[in-house]
Amino acid sequence: MAKSSLSFVCQNCGAAYNRWQGKCEACGEWNTLSEEEGATAVPVSIRSKRKGRQFALESLSGKSQDAPRLSSGMAELDRVTGGGFVRGSVLLVGGDPGIGKSTLLTQATAMLARTGHRAVYISGEEAIAQVRLRAERLGLADAPVQLAAETSVEDIVSTLSEGAVPRLIVIDSIQTMWTDTVESAPGTVTQVRASAQALIRFAKKTGAAIILVGHVTKDGQIAGPRVVEHMVDAVMSFEGEGSQQFRILRAVKNRFGPTDEIGVFEMTGLGLREVTNPSELFLSERDLGTPGTAVFAGIEGTRPVLVELQALVAPTSLGTPRRAVVGWDPSRLSMVLAVLEAHCGVKLSGHDVYLNVAGGLRIQEPAADLAAAAALVSSLVNAQLPTDAVYFGEISLSGVVRPVAQTAARLKEAAKLGFGRAVLPESARGEVSGDAGLSLNPVGGLTTLVAEIAARGVPRGGRESSRDATQLEKNATPARFRRENG
Repeated sequence: MAKSSLSFVCQNCGAAYNRWQGKCEACGEWNTLSEEEGATAVPVSIRSKRKGRQFALESLSGKSQDAPRLSSGMAELDRVTGGGFVRGSVLLVGGDPGIGKSTLLTQATAMLARTGHRAVYISGEEAIAQVRLRAERLGLADAPVQLAAETSVEDIVSTLSEGAVPRLIVIDSIQTMWTDTVESAPGTVTQVRASAQALIRFAKKTGAAIILVGHVTKDGQIAGPRVVEHMVDAVMSFEGEGSQQFRILRAVKNRFGPTDEIGVFEMTGLGLREVTNPSELFLSERDLGTPGTAVFAGIEGTRPVLVELQALVAPTSLGTPRRAVVGWDPSRLSMVLAVLEAHCGVKLSGHDVYLNVAGGLRIQEPAADLAAAAALVSSLVNAQLPTDAVYFGEISLSGVVRPVAQTAARLKEAAKLGFGRAVLPESARGEVSGDAGLSLNPVGGLTTLVAEIAARGVPRGGRESSRDATQLEKNATPARFRRENG
């Protein structure tokens, strides 16, 4: 006889325990263990002793065909997926509540259905009337999308197996699905894993592309076991700030395409609008001539993106200065501050430092080090940076500005948007052709850039501020140069 057992499963990471405990030893979270029905233990004597079947082995040589793709009709979505949806693939889309996941997928299914393909939208959280209201608001009520409000995986698979195979199926969301194969409440780790596995088997068998919507935790991670992210073919994150109209679709994992591409959308009253030139959108509300702002020429995948970095350096009244950063890696900010103090004489131990990436974009590449350092020094000495200049370059621990990839693409995008000069690593000057269209200001070390910015500093008031700017300019000058000139 099969013997059932109870186990306690962590709802954050999926680790299982024989007894309840307050803290999960695998992920370190508290009060996340929930009692679930464990798998049945089948004695070895009555297990199936099926003989293995033989399969054909192939060599490495031979023609490999590209996976057939289906365009969604949205260029930004196709960019992130790698050119469209692959037959039989399963995608997991996560994002904060209200960020626009359902809006994006409603538009994608409607555009696909208008081209003659069968598209099905299954909602486990909303009624059919609610989905229709959203479609009417987006102007997509006439699209031949098939709707359903169902949470049983067995019923969904049985219904979709009848008739023509759907080309695209949207499950909103995977946390609301449940299956009869396990005895657990919907939303638990066991149910999410089993439901996802049943839908993946259906996709691989029929060739339909399935998009699973996943909830996110308080720290921004997709809720449920991490094993679900390994089961699917692609994981995409829909990001954005509630106060901003910009939305970023980023691929975290993609078996059929790149993982460094992003899709940029703008939330409007009629839904999500694709942004073909993100740089112009991010710089549309830039404050010209304000100290503490620098324009960074970055690369997101194959697309150059120009974004504004805002810095504020203010005297602190606390024993430990505050370091706050939005849209950038806090460890990179700590490293830049340490290099500024160790090699450039910029004393920031008595100041609070705030750094923000305008527009809600999250920067991941280290090429933003030079722009961040320029913005910090500009705010400290109250110096206005040139409004027609862009900055990019990686700062090493020795204070040397290192070259970055795709310099020509960054300069071309800056010239197209009307910028006239670029501050870049000195070693990258040989990679730029003569028709870049920009006035280049190569810097070999961070000390040179700090000295140039400090020389333009304007005192905020009082003799003490003027003395601080003069001292900073002196500290930013190399010691050898000071000795030779007395």
